[in-house]
Amino acid sequence: MAQESQVTRRDFIQKGATGAAVLGAASTFAAPASAQAAGANQRLRIGFIGPGGRGLSGHVLPLAKLREDGASIDLVAVNDVYTHQADKVANTIKEKTGTSPKRYDDYRDLLADKDIDAVCIGTPDHWHAKQTIDAMKAGKHVYCEKPMTHTIEEAFDVVNTWKDTGKVMQVGVQSTALPVWGEANEVLKSGELGKVLMFQTEYFRNSDMGQWRYYPLHKEMTPQTINWKSWLGVDEGLAPDMPFDRAIYAQWRRFWPFGSGMYTDLFVHRTTSMLKATGLRFPRRVVGAGGIYLEYDGRDVPDVATVVADYDEGVQGLITATMSCADTPIKQLIRGHFGSLVFGNGEEFAGFDFEAERPQVTHDSSIKNKRYEVGKINNTTEAHQKNFVDCCLAGTPDKVNCSPELGAAAIVTVSLGSRSYREGKVFHFDPETSTVSDGNADWAKKWEKISHERGNPHHIAGWNAGDKGSKLVDPEYQRLEGPWVDGRDPVASL
Repeated sequence: MAQESQVTRRDFIQKGATGAAVLGAASTFAAPASAQAAGANQRLRIGFIGPGGRGLSGHVLPLAKLREDGASIDLVAVNDVYTHQADKVANTIKEKTGTSPKRYDDYRDLLADKDIDAVCIGTPDHWHAKQTIDAMKAGKHVYCEKPMTHTIEEAFDVVNTWKDTGKVMQVGVQSTALPVWGEANEVLKSGELGKVLMFQTEYFRNSDMGQWRYYPLHKEMTPQTINWKSWLGVDEGLAPDMPFDRAIYAQWRRFWPFGSGMYTDLFVHRTTSMLKATGLRFPRRVVGAGGIYLEYDGRDVPDVATVVADYDEGVQGLITATMSCADTPIKQLIRGHFGSLVFGNGEEFAGFDFEAERPQVTHDSSIKNKRYEVGKINNTTEAHQKNFVDCCLAGTPDKVNCSPELGAAAIVTVSLGSRSYREGKVFHFDPETSTVSDGNADWAKKWEKISHERGNPHHIAGWNAGDKGSKLVDPEYQRLEGPWVDGRDPVASL
C-alpha cells in the first residue's frame, strides 16, 4: 500500500528502514531458509481456516480488495466449524471474486489440498499453534491472527517449525506495518534519548455490557450448526470436553481455556509494536497484576491488568489498561535519560514527538523538543496482508512485518504477565534455554553488582552512540565519598 510523503527526518535516519532490519537487531534465532519464490505468472492460492469475525474483516475482505487491485492471489477454500459462518464467508468470496471457494469440514483436509499455497488462520487462540505448525509442515505459508499461540511452549514450537520449513509466516499484529517503529528504532540507536530506560503502552477500553460480550449470541448457534467437539479441540488435547454454550463459543476471549483476555487479545498488539521500536525481545523478569473489579458477568479474565517486564538491556516495559474506563489512558511512549519519544494513543501513527529533558540534566542546550513525521498508512490491516502476500510471492520469509520470532517474544511477555497474575508469582525467563523459572533475588543483585563496581549501562541492540546520555556527572563534593577504615578519613589529604 502506498504511503503518503515522508518529511522532517534527521539525516542519520535511513529512509524506509524495514521491520526486518529492526527485528534482526536483537534476534536470538537463526533466520529461516528462504521460501521458493513464485514464478512470474504464478498466483498465490489462499485458504481460510476459522474465518470468524476477525477472519472475515481482517483476512478475507482485505485480500479480496488486494486481488481487485491486481494482486496475483486467489481466495480458493474455506473451513469453519460453524456452518452459518462458512456459508457467509463462502458467499462473500463468491461475491467479491466471482468464484466459489472449496468447502472443507476439517482443516486438515484443506491443508492436504495441493492446490492451496497459503492459509489464513482466524480460529480462537488455543488452536493457533497446532494449525500453524500443521500448515507449515504441509507446505503452506501462514498468516495467523494474533496472539501467535496460547502458551510460551507453543510459541517456540512454531518458531522451530518456521525455521525448519522455510515457509513465510506472518503474525497478525497489523500495527507492525507502520513505519514509525523502524524510524523510532533508528532514533533510539543514535543516542538521541541517551540511555533507553523504559517503554510504556496501553489498550484502554470501556463498554456498558462487559468486554467481548459485544460479540452477539444467535439462536442459530447450536450443536447442530457448530461442530462443538472440533471447536474445543478435545481429541487434540487442546481443551476439556464441556457442554455446548453459545457464550463460550462467541465470547471465548473471556475464558482462560481459550484466551487470556486483554493480556493476549490487546496487550500483545501494543507490546509487539514496542518491541519492534526498541529492538528488545525476550524479557528476563515479568510480573503481572490486576483483578475483576467491575465486570461480574461470569468471566474468568480480569478487567484491570498491568504487566511489568524487565530486560537485560536495562529497560523496563509497562503495559496497562482497564476494560471499564477508556477516556483517560496513559500515553504510549519510550523514555530515555535525555528525553522521550511520545507516540500518543491509538494505533494509526504518522509520526512521533521527541520531548527533551531539561538542559541541567543533558548539559546540552541544543537538545530541544521536535516532531518526527514518518508517513501515514491509512489501513494497516490491508498493508499487513499485502506484506504477507508480497513475501509469499517473493519467497522472503525474513521480510514480514511480524515474524514468529517477534511473535514469540511478545507471547513470552504477555503470557508470563497473565501467569503471574493467576499464580501470584514473579517469573524469570532464560532466552538461551527458553525456560521459565520462579523469581528470586538474582535480578536485583545483578544490577546492584554493576552499580557497586561502577560499571557501564547496558544498551539496546544496535546502539551506536558510545556513552551519550549514559554517564552520570559527579558533583564536586562526591570526591569526599568513601568508607572510613580504622577511623581514618579516606580523603584526609585533600
